[in-house]
Amino acid sequence: MTKPKQRLLSLDFFRGLTVAAMILVNNPGSWGHIYAPLEHAEWNGCTPTDLIFPFFLWIVGVSIAFAMSSSKADPSTHYKTINKAIKRGVILYLLGFFLAIFGKMMAVMTDGKSLLEAFQTVRLLGVLQRIGIVFVVSSIIFLKVSTRGIFKLLISILAIYWALMTFVPVPGIGYANLEKETNLAAWIDRGILTEAHTWSSSKTWDPEGILSTLPAIGTCLFGILAGVWMRGKDTDQPTKVAWLFTAGIAAVILGLLWDLQFPINKALWTSSYVLYAGGLASIGFALCYWLIDVQGYKRITQPFVVYGVNAITVFFLAGLMPRMLNFIKLPNADGTQSPLLEKMYATFYTPFFSPVNASLAWAISYVLGFYVLLYFMYKKNIIIKV
Repeated sequence: MTKPKQRLLSLDFFRGLTVAAMILVNNPGSWGHIYAPLEHAEWNGCTPTDLIFPFFLWIVGVSIAFAMSSSKADPSTHYKTINKAIKRGVILYLLGFFLAIFGKMMAVMTDGKSLLEAFQTVRLLGVLQRIGIVFVVSSIIFLKVSTRGIFKLLISILAIYWALMTFVPVPGIGYANLEKETNLAAWIDRGILTEAHTWSSSKTWDPEGILSTLPAIGTCLFGILAGVWMRGKDTDQPTKVAWLFTAGIAAVILGLLWDLQFPINKALWTSSYVLYAGGLASIGFALCYWLIDVQGYKRITQPFVVYGVNAITVFFLAGLMPRMLNFIKLPNADGTQSPLLEKMYATFYTPFFSPVNASLAWAISYVLGFYVLLYFMYKKNIIIKV
């Protein structure tokens, strides 16, 4: 725990807004009753919910550019900085793995399953795991590659991923198959991770799988380039905003054009998706930077800044909480038992709202409840660094 240093307020705001949205969409009262914008696209396409994760990785890239610029300028510090990045990446991976294994361990305690079975079926990749991997790789690239080189690498990643997914035949399937279970990324996940260690909702592919991590790194590099531009000292603020906004619009247009041949798809993290989501993130951050850091509109920022300065902490706790509430069982009148989460939802929400509004009210309560904890930490100048 440490007191915060001087920070870019708009970046904390944008990060906090993104994490709060992530918690909102990840914690509905009922997965069967969700407003359409708060759901992921069935496959191809993009809803507002599909923008949250790439926004966060884009923000990670901006943060790398701001936090590691002094180290980049001094090669003698690279080894130490890379070691810190690797340590942080490992911690992020282990936090994600803990969330994945936690539910399995609860089953061991309550259903008599073996400990070995829990580890034999645990998901190896996930959101926090991807953040950790992308952070480490992108940090090393930022330190060791020039800005021009990073731009060329980003373009190369997008082109290589497109070529792999389009022109490399999937054994037993053929070329250019981008369906859920028959694309190259899914085939690699089944072959390396095995079906026992992929996403439990599919068993045959993983939205945070191995091959799709490559373009996810591209999303972070996009953010690094934006961060380098915004950190530049030789350009005035209006010019920075104008060019970032323009670059964002250009990326969105290119993403939409590429979508005609390589569909925008979050689960596959397609190259068109990298451009489309990264472009929208650039536009969103440019707007936040202009309003907050340039024009000084700071009154409405605090709730999301509170989320932004402890983003990973609240994301981890928000993932842990429902698992704990599902572990605690309460008796029913008929002698059966129900999870505490289900009991709370049925008692305090479903009797007073329509199904879809009850589900939304639960999610909002979740966000507000964590805000209370984060506000306390914020007022005490506490940041838990991962």
